[in-house]
Amino acid sequence: MELNRTALIMVGYQNDYFAEDGILRAVIEEADRTHGILDNTIRVVNGLKGTSTTLIQTPIIFTDDYSELINPVGILKTIVDVKAFQAGSAGSDIIPEFKEYGERIVTVAGKRGLNAFSNTELHAVLQRNHVEHVVLAGAVTSICIDSTGRAAHERGYRVSVLSDCTASRTPFEQEFYCESVFPLYADVLTSCELLEASANEA
Repeated sequence: MELNRTALIMVGYQNDYFAEDGILRAVIEEADRTHGILDNTIRVVNGLKGTSTTLIQTPIIFTDDYSELINPVGILKTIVDVKAFQAGSAGSDIIPEFKEYGERIVTVAGKRGLNAFSNTELHAVLQRNHVEHVVLAGAVTSICIDSTGRAAHERGYRVSVLSDCTASRTPFEQEFYCESVFPLYADVLTSCELLEASANEA
């Protein structure tokens, strides 16, 4: 794995998902509690922060009236109904665990939907950093992770998904995507496998 051509893209690490009182905490609570999604992710960041790997977070944030969304359905409608990820709210903030890394984690703003490439400068940031391989972590496995992974693949990137750093709504959903969907266009790795590969290069 060429670390100088690799980016770890972290999707949805915001209080509305990960804080104990997060509005959408219930969506990922079982996965995080069972598999330690956040702890595994922090371990990966700590293992990569001293390398040439590009570290990126892509928060999703909306205006107060959600005017960016036209006839939202599915999870986007749920976000509107419960008023999650509103600009300026504590729920939309990046989790405090990430703030200690400062500018080492690049924030790519503008995400308004499922795919982190849509309406953002993500592709341009990856190109500027000569990235060829993207590694995905975050929430939700079947929605934003899958949409972003497919979009990366279609843009010519090699894609990896961290099975123990991605949070799904149910154990069945997580297993199905990691075993049957992601392998169609990506490698599926654990956090330990990624860190072992990065250590071998270093």
